[in-house]
Parts: sequence; C-alpha cells; structure tokens
Amino acid sequence: MNTKLANKITYQIPVGPIHPALKEPVQFEFEIEGEKIINVDVSLGHVHRSVEWAGTRRNPIQILYLAERICGICSYCHPMAFSLATERAAEIEVPERAQYIRVIHQELERICSHILWAGVAAHEIGFDSVLFLTWQIREKALDLTEYLTGNRVTKGITMIGGVRRDITKDMYPTILEGMKYFKDNFEKIRKIFLDDKTFKLRSQGCGILTKEDALKLCAVGPTTRASGVKKDVRVDQPYFAFGDLDFDYITPDLITGEINGDVYDRIIVRLLEVKESIDLIEQCLDKMPSGDIVSEKKIAKLLSILKKADGEGIGRMEAPRGEVFHYVKLNGNESPHHWKVRAPTYSNILPWIPMLKGNQIADIPIVAASTDPCMSCTNRVAIIDNGKKYQLDKQKLYELSVEKTRRLM
Repeated sequence: MNTKLANKITYQIPVGPIHPALKEPVQFEFEIEGEKIINVDVSLGHVHRSVEWAGTRRNPIQILYLAERICGICSYCHPMAFSLATERAAEIEVPERAQYIRVIHQELERICSHILWAGVAAHEIGFDSVLFLTWQIREKALDLTEYLTGNRVTKGITMIGGVRRDITKDMYPTILEGMKYFKDNFEKIRKIFLDDKTFKLRSQGCGILTKEDALKLCAVGPTTRASGVKKDVRVDQPYFAFGDLDFDYITPDLITGEINGDVYDRIIVRLLEVKESIDLIEQCLDKMPSGDIVSEKKIAKLLSILKKADGEGIGRMEAPRGEVFHYVKLNGNESPHHWKVRAPTYSNILPWIPMLKGNQIADIPIVAASTDPCMSCTNRVAIIDNGKKYQLDKQKLYELSVEKTRRLM
C-alpha cells in the first residue's frame, strides 16, 4: 500500500508479530519513504496467559511460583514485588538479614539480564561472535544462581516475610570468586561495545529518546536513565537493604561527559549497571547482619496470618528493565481479592515511536531491542465479542477504571 505525502510517495510495511528480529510477538506498522521511517504504530495483545486471573484463585504462597513464571529473565523480581505488596497488605516485618539476601539475589539477576541483553543486541547488529562471548560470561552468573538457589531460571527462593535459603559464610568465597570473574571480563566487554567502530556506527545517533520525551512518555529503567532522567526505585524509594548501601543513578555522561539518549547511551548504562551490581553484592556480603531469614518459619501459620489479613499493598522494585509494580488486595479470604501487575516494558512501549521515527529500516531491530522488551510480561488481554475484535477508546477505559476501583473498594 502506498500514499502520497506532500508530493512524496510513502509505503506501509508490517513487521511482526512473528519476525526473525523479534524475540517475542509484537506487531509494528511502519510508514516509510524510501528507507526512512516516517511514522510507526505498535499493536500488542498477541500473548495473554491469564496470570492475574489465575492468581486470585490461589493462596499467596502458591502465587509466588505463578509470579515467577510471568518472565523467565525477571523470575526473581516479579515474585519479590508480589511479596513486598503482600507484606505491606498483611503488615509483615521482614528480618534485616533477609533484606540483604534479597538485594544479592536481585543484583545477580540484574547481571544475568544485562549480559543477556548485550548478547541479543550484538546479535541484532550482526555480531554473533559477541553473542557467544557474552553468553559464556552469563553462564557463570547462572552457575552462581544455581549455587545460591538450587535453580538456574525460576529460582524458587522467594518467601513472603523473607527468603527460603540462607547465604552462609562458607558460601562467600564462591560468590566473591564469581564477582572477580565478572570484573576480569568487564573490561573486555566494555571495549567491544563502546570502542569498536562498527558498534559505534550502528548505535551512535540511532534510536534517540530525548529527556523531554522520556519524561512525557514515562519511560523507565536503563531506557530513561540513558536519556538523562535520574529515576531508579532503589534510590528514590529504597526497599530491602538498599538504603544502607552506597550507590547512585547510572547515566551515560559518567563515561562520555554528555547525554544523547541513543542506543549507544543505553549500552553504556547497562554495562555500568553490571559493574554497580557487582559492587552492591560485595557491599551486602561485607555488611550482612546475623539473624533470621524469614519472619514465620511455619508455612501453615503464615498462611493463617495471610488468610486473616485485610488490607492492600503495593510492591515497587527496580527490575533490570525498569520499575515493576504489583498491587495486592487482601480481604480475609484464602485468595487475594485482587492482584495487578505492571511490568516495565509497558512503560517503554510508547517511547519506541519517537525512537524509531527518522531512522532507517535496518535500524528497527536494534532500536526495538535497545529497550530490552519483554512482551510476555506486558500483554494482558485481547477483547473479542461474538467473533468481533474491538478496541476500547480512552473514555470507555476511563469509565471501566472508575467502575473497577469502586468495586475493589
């Protein structure tokens, strides 16, 4: 299909929902003039698993393992954000030692996620040899995850009121050896991504998201920090033991002295965050207090406490991709009355539009990948009534939101 725009002919081309450059289903509709992207529209809704609906038919302990499966890469952040929300709803105090252990697991997951992203980014540009190198390094992170939790992907370490497994003194040498391995390989990765001429040519000036657009469109995580917005839940509203640790926002000007908000800047932020996560884990090992790792050891008693609880809570965490948000409402029943999840990719979808406009068709894969999207985290529902699919307009969404809020209250 083609249209005339100011005496120029533009063409409409679809990309997705299934495409070699897309790791999960998402559909783009591009309007192009030659090789240049003039306009773009994004269509979601190709993945829906009814996770939240299933959660309101389980008890909170069972939901932990359901929340782990929202996303394989963020399989710690989702159940932990759910735990935070549930603990606040039920007024459960978490032991101090467990708070430090939670930070260690979260930052190890950040290392895993960012290194995986670096490999995928290299693949999108065409450097599969770099993909293999980064995944070799990530393998060490997965080995360490398995050492601490017994699992490599779905950790099964989260418990409402604490954690399921302790990190003892005799485990410290293995953890520190892993941190040394990451430090030794960090400079190699940094040189490849930040100094290689081809990486620079493909990433500098590409997929720019200005600070104004990042704020206006509510971008989160490395995507917004790469545009110069200092937004990080760990710093802004510290949870776990983050308030006791020494760290700050990561922005690209720490290396380059300037902020452009392009793909290159998003690479810088993620690489520096890997280094920061290593430091946070070492700080936790150094400052770890003694004590219990869970508020209530007996699961039956904990379930009884949760069953009697009547309240609501919010769990906000800085997941590798940005802020993850869980809302839980308990009303004295076996199962939560309501559970709502908002993953960070949801906030990073609209920023795709200004990032893609003005770029070349060949830039689509790396620009889309630069936000590290996770569609299985994000997609919720597609509406079909009597065989007809339809969209809800802004007014109808507002009315439904008001109606649902009143129902919850």
